[in-house]
Amino acid sequence: MPVYTAPTKDLQFLLHDVLEISKQPIEGFDELDRDFTSAILEEAGKLASDVLAPLNVIGDKEGCTLENGVVRTPTGFKQAFDQVRDGGWTAIDCDPAYGGQGLPYVIHTAAQEPMVSANMAFNMYQGLTHGAYSAIWFHGSDEQKQTYLPKLTTCEWTGTMNLTEPHCGTDLGLMRTKAEPQDDGSYRVTGQKIFISAGDHDLAENIIHLVLAKIPGGPEGIKGVSLFIVPKVLVNADGSLGERNALSVGKLEEKMGIHGNATCVMNYDGATGFLVGEAHKGMRAMFTMMNEARLGVGLQGYAQAEAAYRNALAYAKDRLQGRDVTGAKNPNGPADPLIVHPDIRRNLMEQKSFVEGARALTLWGAYLIDRAHKLGDADADGLISLLTPVIKGFQTDVGFDSCIQAQQVFGGHGYIEEWGMSQFARDARIAMIYEGANGIQALDLVGRKLAQDGGKHIMAFFELVKSECQSHAEDARMADFVTPLKTASKQLQQAGMYFMQSGMKNPNNALAGSYDFMHMMGHVCLGLMWTRMAKAAFDALDTGTEDREFYDSKIKTGAFYMARQLPSCASHLARIESGAETVMALDAECF
Repeated sequence: MPVYTAPTKDLQFLLHDVLEISKQPIEGFDELDRDFTSAILEEAGKLASDVLAPLNVIGDKEGCTLENGVVRTPTGFKQAFDQVRDGGWTAIDCDPAYGGQGLPYVIHTAAQEPMVSANMAFNMYQGLTHGAYSAIWFHGSDEQKQTYLPKLTTCEWTGTMNLTEPHCGTDLGLMRTKAEPQDDGSYRVTGQKIFISAGDHDLAENIIHLVLAKIPGGPEGIKGVSLFIVPKVLVNADGSLGERNALSVGKLEEKMGIHGNATCVMNYDGATGFLVGEAHKGMRAMFTMMNEARLGVGLQGYAQAEAAYRNALAYAKDRLQGRDVTGAKNPNGPADPLIVHPDIRRNLMEQKSFVEGARALTLWGAYLIDRAHKLGDADADGLISLLTPVIKGFQTDVGFDSCIQAQQVFGGHGYIEEWGMSQFARDARIAMIYEGANGIQALDLVGRKLAQDGGKHIMAFFELVKSECQSHAEDARMADFVTPLKTASKQLQQAGMYFMQSGMKNPNNALAGSYDFMHMMGHVCLGLMWTRMAKAAFDALDTGTEDREFYDSKIKTGAFYMARQLPSCASHLARIESGAETVMALDAECF
């Protein structure tokens, strides 16, 4: 069975050496000293290792069951969920006015990683609830906030998002679910939604569904979509629970992974719903939830890779196979451990350098969200909007690949369920699909985000990379980071220029290259993160830190990424500049 230990030291390094959070001029950040964040992360790590990780295999094997219209979660999930809730882990960054602790979002994100690595399916119950909380906090009425947020904060009630229908996924303008106005100001919601994560379960006494639907007579397409709160159990005026609403679970989906999370078909049969925000403005409110969810899914991508990598590393150090070609490293044994072999080292270094770089990018993204929300920083808001499809798309693609690489280290044992590596790969696979499939993330990046606000945010990103490189121009030790980052950034700019010049003539030239551009930008982002981490590590070594091995490993891992991974930007550029001709040349009938 796989084991898990939280990377607390790595998280602390990013929070304090790289992001320097306690020095940031943002409300609440001055309280985030090392001792305070260490206490939070240590406890989160213990909960993940001792409570959630042992349930991961149980959840995978048992899955959820639908009995007489009620979904039952796997053995131990209810007790663990109570423990998570009672410990306040669901309320870290929630508004104190509704029972939250009011800490920055970046701390919430850091504390979530161990729980996602330990048991991704389990953590989705509270993760989706946090998204529902945010959507209502930003867009709900005062009455809706008072009614729903205190219970969502504590996860006494949980939340979902309901978008997809059997005939439409990405193209939500095609949805058929309707919401008919009633005399009392409520709506009757009728329709079917599919792929609803945590759509029903036995972990909470109520479930607050956020449902997209169309009000009859509204605008056609996506402009006619509104958002509604549709509780599983209606809430009385005094806050107590009333009658069961007219909604039900049609079935549970049988999935490739995340078996411990209930993915439901939801049927709404004239269910009572309440409009969130303005009529026909539902997508704006839902995207508050989706954008937060996309950063969370990007975290899932590297968090599953982290868990898989740690188990592969332990196996590579323990498993004896073959001899080191430069001389035996275990002369008293029948063979040397796997980790002596260069190809195993390459495999492990690719995993390690990705996971640590992605962790840095995700926490930086969470910090930008804090700046946007707490300071009203429009530049930070624009930058995280630009980075969100990269964090989601790139990190889940490479995170899944990393899980496969970790599986490969085990050889044949990696294909056997008892070793647990299969589950990491199966669970990670969904992250490439939900909250907007990664092809859609790439199209969003190239088709919308590059041109947003006249291209202001992508230009700011390039300027940020340039400034980072310039700040290290006099430090010879940083040359191995600055030089490849400069090259990759210029290649990314060249790809952007190609889109501007050729995409105007033939939009398919931009669309055919969008996926490569997303990966290109992901590599540049991780190159930027590794440059920052390397500088922080050099600074720590200069101060005479006692933990030289930790900081030296950061520098060497980063140097690997810059030398072995960042050069892939050149091949992505070549693919982009080949245009759409070969992509579109074959007639549909000839496939």
